Order: sequence, then structure tokens, then C-alpha cells
Amino acid sequence: MDRIIMRTGEALSAGGPPGTAAEPEVIIGELDGPVGTALATLTGDQVAGHTRVFALMNTNVMVRPVTLCVSKVSVTNSRYTSILMGTVQFAIANGVLDAVRAGYIPKEKANDLGIICSVWLAPSVIKDDNLDHKILFDIHRKGMTEAIRKAMANEPSIDWLLENQDKVVHKYYQLGLDGKI
Repeated sequence: MDRIIMRTGEALSAGGPPGTAAEPEVIIGELDGPVGTALATLTGDQVAGHTRVFALMNTNVMVRPVTLCVSKVSVTNSRYTSILMGTVQFAIANGVLDAVRAGYIPKEKANDLGIICSVWLAPSVIKDDNLDHKILFDIHRKGMTEAIRKAMANEPSIDWLLENQDKVVHKYYQLGLDGKI
């Protein structure tokens, strides 16, 4: 089997109530290559507000391939931390296993690969007393699986990007043009 030096991917998964969207960005590669070096460095170089943790199914049950979750936003609220390091961390772990089950990540490579996942969780969740953790879990799980699928398939392809460059408009650019941000 060919070595997987470094693959990158992202996915936006939405459709739930406000604050439940997911947009994981992943880097996947061999543990004895640059991804493994980055994973080890990030694990040992913790930064206040951006704690890096392994994706766990539960305490004492780490997922394979080893997956490091890194928050995209500064975490300063204990409720946010609990949701990020609970529901979302669990969703990411399940998304990784779903990707292995679907064949996006070869099962025989599960102990040889590492994944770094930049995790985004809407800060608004700390104010939502009716947050539906099942919906939040499902959306983040789906997003993680899709980000891995896209990374392993090298999507979008350069041909698609070149063909669609003038058709794709960044959501927040358009909102700015419309005067909504």
C-alpha cells in the first residue's frame, strides 16, 4: 500500500439549530512523517485557550487512527470546554471510525496514520440552555467523516476548482457585499 504522506480536507456540515454547524479541517498522514512530527509537537506544546486533546470515545478509549483535536477559537469558558471536550470530541472520534468503516481510511493503516483536526464550535453554544447535544453530535460526526473523505480523495480537485472558480463566492464575502456583516 502506498504511503500517505499528507492529505488535507475540510467540510461544512450544517442543517441543525443555530450554533450546531461543524467545519472540521483535517490533516492526515503517516506517523513516521511530517504529520506524526506535527502531532507530537502539538501534543507537547499546549497553548492556553487552545488545548489539544486526543479524540476519545470515552475516557480511557482513544480512537484509531490517533486523532488530535485543536480548537480554532480561544476557549475561556468552562461550559464551552465541556461541550467541546465532551459532545464534539466524541463526535470527532465517531467520525474517524465511520471513515475507517466506509473505507476512506484503510483499516490496515489505522495504527500508522495520524489525524490533526482543527475543530470549530460556535461560541453561541454557551448561551443556549436548550442545546440539543444529539443534533450537535450528529452534525460534527458527519462533518468529520466528510472532511476525511474529501482529504483522502483529494477533493476538490484542481480541475473542479479551475472550472468553478468564478461560480463559487465565499459566504461571508457575499454577506459583506449585501451589507449584512
